[in-house]
Amino acid sequence: MPLQTRRRGHITGEIRLVDRQTINWPTFLLMIAALITLFVASGCDVERRKSDAELGLNTQQAAGRKIYDAECDRCHEPYSTRGKKGPGLKSVFQNKYLSLSGLPANDERVSNIIRLGRNEMPGYGQKLSEQDIQDLLAYLHTL
Repeated sequence: MPLQTRRRGHITGEIRLVDRQTINWPTFLLMIAALITLFVASGCDVERRKSDAELGLNTQQAAGRKIYDAECDRCHEPYSTRGKKGPGLKSVFQNKYLSLSGLPANDERVSNIIRLGRNEMPGYGQKLSEQDIQDLLAYLHTL
């Protein structure tokens, strides 16, 4: 049965039913498939989340990943150079300098940023222990 819509008459103001075209399902499904393909293709740099074992993380790095997931992931992408609110952290320690600040990319500078914060990033010195920060640094070195 075709879909119907209501339309007001021009002179009398009456409401009458007008037949609309039926949906061409194969074309509709093809359009949906094309949109899904476009959506998936636009996120090419996003990887499936791998397990700690697949990443080869040791105990300290796995502990750091848990901290990262709880505290850092909402603002920083771990496996992308594109960020969310803060910069992406892929290869953060592979570069000589940090992308936004230009500070040296080393444990001392990064741990100070984690502890004290910087610009819009809050400090986590009151929330994370020194061991937590060391675990987090160990994980960041794997990115």
